Amino acid sequence: MTFAPKNFTVWAEIPVTDIDKAVAFYSKVTGAGLTIDTSGPNPMAVFQTADPASGVAGHIYPGTPSEEGQGPTIHLAAAGTLEEVIARVWDAGGKVLSDAISIPAGRFVYCQDPFGNSIGFFEEG
Repeated sequence: MTFAPKNFTVWAEIPVTDIDKAVAFYSKVTGAGLTIDTSGPNPMAVFQTADPASGVAGHIYPGTPSEEGQGPTIHLAAAGTLEEVIARVWDAGGKVLSDAISIPAGRFVYCQDPFGNSIGFFEEG
């Protein structure tokens, strides 16, 4: 039997050196709300989903980011067109590393957040 879950990725963690700056960046670029959670050993800001019980999300937390885009790339949904997202990445202090890439499910762009993490932003087709 082959394992085939509904969502293969179940959670994503993005390490940052300044959680307040990261909340500002990711809120501006994605258009999403982030909920600050200080209930555990480290503070984190959790991306909000339409259905917290079944949605796949993630969080940002104080940690050591990847250096200049090295490491895995996490792809995030973002509000608006990909062109609007690209403008917000630059405006919020990130870098855009590619042109828009079309795939059957939509389009995405490779970026770096202000901390050096490799991030993709996705627009459904």
